[in-house]
Amino acid sequence: MICHLVGRTAWSVGAAGYRPTSLGTEGFIHFSTPGQIVGTANRFYAGRDDLLLVVVDPERLTAPLRWEPPAAVAPAAPAPAALVAASGLATGELFPHLYGPIDAGAVVAVIPFPPGSGGTFSVPPTLW
Repeated sequence: MICHLVGRTAWSVGAAGYRPTSLGTEGFIHFSTPGQIVGTANRFYAGRDDLLLVVVDPERLTAPLRWEPPAAVAPAAPAPAALVAASGLATGELFPHLYGPIDAGAVVAVIPFPPGSGGTFSVPPTLW
């Protein structure tokens, strides 16, 4: 499984699939693995309480999926150094990038993904 983070109001998947702004501006959709999602959320979405975790089966995608270094995208808000270090962005990890829309049939689950009381994210233990 691979995961995509999106704000509640931006999430909408129809017959043509889900096409976020990044698909038009960067040419791909950002994803993380289950092991990368907490670091990604804490790095780029710290404190946001409107996120959804979209879980996708990569075997059901029709667009090309490539494993690449993280794109150079500025976080929405400055993150503390500890969160940046935990994000995996400086470790040489590869991240899944989808070069086309998310097919509706590839979406396995859409789960509210709120931060904890300290404003940071963690994955519910029953998710995986």
